[in-house]
Amino acid sequence: QVQLVESGGGQVQAGDSLRLSCVVSGRTFSTYTMGWFRQAPGKEREFVSAISRKLIQPAYADSVKGRFTISRDSAKNTVYLQMNSLNSEDTAVYYCAARSGDGLGTMVSQYALWGQGTQVTVSS
Repeated sequence: QVQLVESGGGQVQAGDSLRLSCVVSGRTFSTYTMGWFRQAPGKEREFVSAISRKLIQPAYADSVKGRFTISRDSAKNTVYLQMNSLNSEDTAVYYCAARSGDGLGTMVSQYALWGQGTQVTVSS
C-alpha cells in the first residue's frame, strides 16, 4: 500500500523559510504527479504546487509563485516544497498528494493519495 508522509513543518517568523518533505513508500513514485495543497482554519483545501513525473514546468498557485519551489528526487522517493519569504497568510496544514499520469492537476479531486499533513505556522 502506498503511503505519503510529510515532514518539515513548524512555527516560524514572517520572512523565514521552511522546506517541506514528502516521502512516498513503495516503488511507484516515478509514476506519479505530485502535488502540495494547504488548508487554513475555516477554509477549503487549496492548491499550492504540482510537479509531473516527467519534470515538465511545475505549476504554482499565484499566491506562492516566486516564493515557493517544488522539486522531486526519484532516488529518495521524495517531493519537496521550499518555502521562502513566508507570511501569515501561508499558515495552514500542508498536504502532499499523488495522482497517476502526467497532468498537473490543481484540484483536490484529481488526487487519489494523500498524506496526513504537516502544520506550518507563520507569526507576523
